[in-house]
Parts: sequence; C-alpha cells; structure tokens
Amino acid sequence: MSFEAAGRFQENASKVAKVTMVFWAMKIIATTLGETGADALTQQEGLGYVAGIAICAAPFVLLLIAQILVERFHPLLYWGVMVAMTTLGTALADHLDRDLGIGYLGGTLVLVSLVLVSLALWRLALGSVAVETVVSPKAEAFYWMTILFSQTLGTALGDWVADLPGSGYLLGAVVFGSALAVVAALYFWTSVSRTVLFWAAFVLTRPLGATLGDFLDKSHDQGGLAIDRWLASGVLAAVLLGLVLLVPRRRLGGQEPVDGAGPDDAACPSRDEEMPRV
Repeated sequence: MSFEAAGRFQENASKVAKVTMVFWAMKIIATTLGETGADALTQQEGLGYVAGIAICAAPFVLLLIAQILVERFHPLLYWGVMVAMTTLGTALADHLDRDLGIGYLGGTLVLVSLVLVSLALWRLALGSVAVETVVSPKAEAFYWMTILFSQTLGTALGDWVADLPGSGYLLGAVVFGSALAVVAALYFWTSVSRTVLFWAAFVLTRPLGATLGDFLDKSHDQGGLAIDRWLASGVLAAVLLGLVLLVPRRRLGGQEPVDGAGPDDAACPSRDEEMPRV
C-alpha cells in the first residue's frame, strides 16, 4: 500500500464499533451497567442526582476527548465512553424526571425532541446520519451527542413504562425486548431504511437496559431482585470487559475506510459503492 493510500485509509477509517450481533449484546450490557452504576452512586450511596451528575461527567468528558483525539478504533476506549455516557445519562434523566418535577412522561418528551433535533442537525450539516459515515471528528461529535441524548432518553422512557399501572420492571423489559424484535424483523424482511432501524434499535436498547438494571437492583417491594448495586455493576463490568478482550478485534473494530484505500485496494469498495446515505 502506498503512503498516499495509507494516509487516505487513516483519514477515512471509522473509529466507531461495527454494528453486529456482538455490538448489540455489548450495548445492552453497557446500558444495564450504566443504570446500576448510576443508581449505586445516586441512591445507594445517597449522593443525590446533582452530585452524581458531577461525578459521572468527569470521566465521561475525559474519555470522550480521548476518543475523538485518537486516530484509530480502540475497543476499550470506545466502550469506556459508552458506559460513562450511559451512567451520566441515567443520572441526568433521573434529575430531570424527579428533581425538576416534570415527571417521566415530560422527561421522555423533552429527550425525544433532543434526539430528533440532534439527528436533524447532523443530517443538515453532513448529509447523512448513517453510522458508516462517521469518519471525521465533526461526524463523530454528532454521533456521540446523539448517543448522549438517546442514552438519557432511554432511562426516562424505561422508568415511564415501568411506572405505568399494572406494569413493572420485568414487564417493561419484555415490552422493549419485543419492540426490538419488531425492529429486527423489519431489518431482515423489509427494505426499511437501515439507518432508521439502527437508531430505533439504539434508542430501544437503552430502556431495555434501564428496566433490566432496575429489575436487578430494586427492592422486592418495588418488583426487583434487590441485588446490591455495586455487585450487579461489578458483574456486568466484568462481562463487558471479557467481551472486549476476548472477541476478535476485527469483529469489534471500526468500519472499513469509506474510499477503499485499505491494505488491499482492489478488495475495497470505491466511492461510488459507498454505504447508503440517509
């Protein structure tokens, strides 16, 4: 590969994870971990939501800066950002819903609006919100901003559904799991936009993780298993770390370079064969 091709490969290589079944499994684990971890800080340790937000924001900001500055995909860093963002999103959603008094439905509506605005601005600025096109710092900034809003939304949405009369955390998990099954069916058996389905699944995995996390650590009176939040968080973190370390990097790593300037140029798609833009 020529030096010129190597430069194009580095410039166009994506630093976000490949969307595979392993990705979705890790995403659910990470979101469940974010729920139990944030609840451990804000509720079990009694720090409150404002202090919890401040504590969670510091590692998130540092990890996010590192993620944007690095030149290649690093699984530990990527999933570290995802967990830190989910933990922060949980504390933010709980503060919005409870401390500010707008309720679960109000918080859900506010955050749905923020997700839609983020996606609209992203598309307006760059022409596509497809994850395969995240190959520049600007696109990556929009990517993580949208994820932050979606992770925060997921907590509010999960709590709202679980709090409905006759519902509960386990039933809420079933509801969101069923919704994800519908998205999967649309993916395999229809021609619905893959980008739309990706973001639908991305949003839905968060309330699934939130309800699963609450089911694990809430008291028996609240419909949970009353597992210690730190214990649950530790087990989930160990499972996620194991997947990051054991799954072959080629199944976790960033997308292929957009313009085909990889190690084997003949085997890579040209610009005319780029992924669909939505």
